[in-house]
Amino acid sequence: MGFHTFDADKAEKLEDLSRYQYLSVDELLAMFEPRLDDTVADVGSGTGFYTDEVAPYVEKVYAVDVQPEMHETYQQKGVQENVEFVTAEAQDMPFDDDALDAVVSTMTYHEFASEEATAELARVLDAGGRVAIADWTANGEGLSGPPLDERFDADTAAEHLEAGGFEVVTAKDRRETFVLEAHR
Repeated sequence: MGFHTFDADKAEKLEDLSRYQYLSVDELLAMFEPRLDDTVADVGSGTGFYTDEVAPYVEKVYAVDVQPEMHETYQQKGVQENVEFVTAEAQDMPFDDDALDAVVSTMTYHEFASEEATAELARVLDAGGRVAIADWTANGEGLSGPPLDERFDADTAAEHLEAGGFEVVTAKDRRETFVLEAHR
């Protein structure tokens, strides 16, 4: 089960360009290979730091976050035309079955990890849909990100998705983060 959400009062920290040292734009895009006709959900979108990087490469991006305050912060900085806000929890998203081509989640998997959220990802993704997750690893040093005891490692996250019917293509721990690519 996930832990606490990021404090919306500290949302400006999510706009720190040093975040790219943990996940570059090219790396994120390569994990799910976006197409111009894709509909994608960024689960745990926060202030849209990575949502903005995905938007130019797809038809529509749903910025999904449980905190409306994050959407407000995102709106203040400006939003691309193909981004739509959705206030929802990962385990209860307001999308039709098979509605999405891909789901991305950057540095938020630890906040929503649960059997219910995995089942919901499977429900909203089209057959063959792609998942790209990057998050803080439990095997890191904990110098940035949430406390180590709130994190998962790549193998555990892969087990979660496999138990939910996903085919995991890549699950790899790195220095402070892990990356995971899977298909439905």
